Amino acid sequence: MDFVSLIVVAFGIVMLLAGILAAAFGNGKAKGFGGVMAVVGVALIGIWIWLCGYSDIEIMRNVNLWDVVIDGIINLIGILVGALIAVGIFLAVVLKS
Repeated sequence: MDFVSLIVVAFGIVMLLAGILAAAFGNGKAKGFGGVMAVVGVALIGIWIWLCGYSDIEIMRNVNLWDVVIDGIINLIGILVGALIAVGIFLAVVLKS
């Protein structure tokens, strides 16, 4: 269940951050969609917190949500760093040829 929690929390964090960025820097419809994305991210994380902390579902009680959130943030940072390095190498190779 930790893996599913990690996926849901990471998705919620990305939706929240992408929504905030789209609402702040977008124009027209993009601001509205960014607001909806941010609300979906907050709602998803809130529902998952409620399920893991306050519900009577036995399988959800065994999830240590704080560890999942920390793992999700660390994994997202690692993914971003790796992707930026790969894009940098790709651009260096393309621009050198």
